[in-house]
Amino acid sequence: MTTQIAVKLPDELLEAVDRLVAGDRFASRSEIVRAGLQLIVDHDAAQAIDRAFTEGFTRHPDSNEDMRRTTRLAIESIDDEPWEKWW
Repeated sequence: MTTQIAVKLPDELLEAVDRLVAGDRFASRSEIVRAGLQLIVDHDAAQAIDRAFTEGFTRHPDSNEDMRRTTRLAIESIDDEPWEKWW
C-alpha cells in the first residue's frame, strides 16, 4: 500500500531535485523523496543499533581476561593462516 503526501520544498531544493531527475539519476521527484526518506530511516535505525550496543557494552564491558583471550585467539588465527611470503 502507498499513501500520497504533500510536501512543500523551497525553490532552490526543487531546482536541485529537478536537475537530478533531468540527469537521469532518479526517475521522478517522488523517487527522490522516497530515497531521501529511506536514507533517513536507515540512518536512524543504524544509530539505534549503535546506541543499544554502546549501552550494552557499558553495562557489561569486556574484562581483562576477555581481552587477553581475544588477543590470543586473534594471534592464533593469524598464525594458522597459510601466508605466502611476499618478500
